[in-house]
Amino acid sequence: MLVAGVDEAGRGCIIGPLVVAGVLVKEENLLILRQLGVKDSKLLSPKKREALFNEIKSLAENYHVIKLLPSEIDHAVECQVKLHKLNRLEAKTMTLIINILKPNEAYLDAADVLEERFTQHVQEGLIVKAKITSKHKADKIYPVVSAASIIAKVERDKEIEALQKVYGDFGSGYPADKKTLQFLKQWMQTRSDYPSCVRKSWKTAKQFKNEKGTVQKKLI
Repeated sequence: MLVAGVDEAGRGCIIGPLVVAGVLVKEENLLILRQLGVKDSKLLSPKKREALFNEIKSLAENYHVIKLLPSEIDHAVECQVKLHKLNRLEAKTMTLIINILKPNEAYLDAADVLEERFTQHVQEGLIVKAKITSKHKADKIYPVVSAASIIAKVERDKEIEALQKVYGDFGSGYPADKKTLQFLKQWMQTRSDYPSCVRKSWKTAKQFKNEKGTVQKKLI
């Protein structure tokens, strides 16, 4: 039997993509994942994640990664008001990954506060016969989801590293990071809009842009 795990990295960040990854393994290899030390990517050092990244790819029957750009996320947040916004986008992306991997069972890290509702949203677009289980903190419960979280995190870190070569060190890209906030604020002081790597629909991004508009009005 083939089992898939699907998870994301970068959901709450304000800079960079939301990366969703799926990993497909044979059921008998699930124990090997645990023996490798696979766990929630946030509990691992970057060096350990990199090492496990390669081991997971070698063990897996297949894996797939989808990177959702800030513009796609902004569109979902701004336009899909009645469709739970980012949750629905994430569910749709996970559905696509499951259809590509074609598992018998799939375990997902539920983005919705209601696990069953997230399962239903994923099932809406399924074209393969797969049993779907959505759980909060699935990356801590199921090794195959932990594996997916590692793939997603490593891929997102690569994206952030590439962006920093272009824009400089803006920190982690999360709103709680002071370096990220400083970057956004300074950027808007000399420019009319954010670069394409920024999620413009995020509250913090809007706040800095509005502050600039207020200052300009006062000067006029």
